Amino acid sequence: MIRFIFACYLLLFCLGLEMFGQVAKGQQPPATPPAIDSEYRKFDDLASFLRTRNAEQYAILSPKGIDEGSFVKIGGIEQWITIRGQDRDNPVLLFLHGGPGDVTNPWSFALFAPWEKYFTVVQWDERGSGRTLRKSGPAVAPTITVDRMVQDGIELTEYLRKHLGKEKIIIVGHSFGSILGTRMVRARPDIFYACVGTGQVADGSKNPSVTYEALVKKAKATGDERAIEELSRVGPPPWNSADGYRVQHKWANAFEGADQFLDATIGLALVAPGNSVQDINDSGDGQLLSGERLWPQVKSIQPADLGLEFSIPFFVFQGEEDFTTSTALARQYLESIKAPRKEFVLIKGGGHFAVFMRSDQFLQELVARVRPLAQAH
Repeated sequence: MIRFIFACYLLLFCLGLEMFGQVAKGQQPPATPPAIDSEYRKFDDLASFLRTRNAEQYAILSPKGIDEGSFVKIGGIEQWITIRGQDRDNPVLLFLHGGPGDVTNPWSFALFAPWEKYFTVVQWDERGSGRTLRKSGPAVAPTITVDRMVQDGIELTEYLRKHLGKEKIIIVGHSFGSILGTRMVRARPDIFYACVGTGQVADGSKNPSVTYEALVKKAKATGDERAIEELSRVGPPPWNSADGYRVQHKWANAFEGADQFLDATIGLALVAPGNSVQDINDSGDGQLLSGERLWPQVKSIQPADLGLEFSIPFFVFQGEEDFTTSTALARQYLESIKAPRKEFVLIKGGGHFAVFMRSDQFLQELVARVRPLAQAH
């Protein structure tokens, strides 16, 4: 299925590339290029058919189910959230996407569908990303700060408690979302059952060096001469140019097996119920704007900035080999904190995107370790 979706994405890309080539050469593309128009229409018809089919296949049909997508006034602007689950009596789980600005709403419908049996899953296009950015426009840029987004998350939680009739909710924060999650539960522990970090950010100042060393070790262990050569060429951080970051990012994704997954998410977004190409564009715009605004705020974040003392259970479900946010540093961070209960869980065979690429295993751990905390109340 994913290969087929990705093939559809490549077709759209190639059609767009041909048009781009004409413009780059100074040529004006035909007002209605018949071949491209015909091929695009066929492609669009196929994508529409798949969206309709997926809407039927993943429909919430349970009498006690919920399936909502709407803009909610949070922090003075309209922000996009989706709420899906098979049973309103289930615990509410708020998923905080990473990036910054890397919304999961457009493509995660199939991956999170099994979760909806056990949780009411809420996804949120955070300030400056996805449909929220489309609604607000780029003028919102000065307000894209970690502090403001933490407050947004708390306001959203208050809305969910009232809207869904829940005393507390569960947070799962991925990558950048793990920063928001820790800050949110520190500020308002009374409205959360537990916090789960994955792709857990732990120490921004140490992370580049630790992940670089792990990549070199992996490259040598696997005998990957190209990786060894490229990593050796840029050398360990700090780097004076973007090339070092590019090489590290390239081999992190390669060794984690994330490249094909990340490409496939574009195909999934094209065939997701209720989506369009606009949602992919929104995602790209949000990543650019959010990265520009938020990366300087978090690149040197320290454990103390995240928090060292929590009054609710704290979990880290980390990919066994995360070369983006170091697994070793995430473990050290959890060991350093105080919490009434804390657990570090390795997701076997997983990397930075284990929550998606090993979503079944991740769900098993959530159901076994976290869900009972909400059911007990």
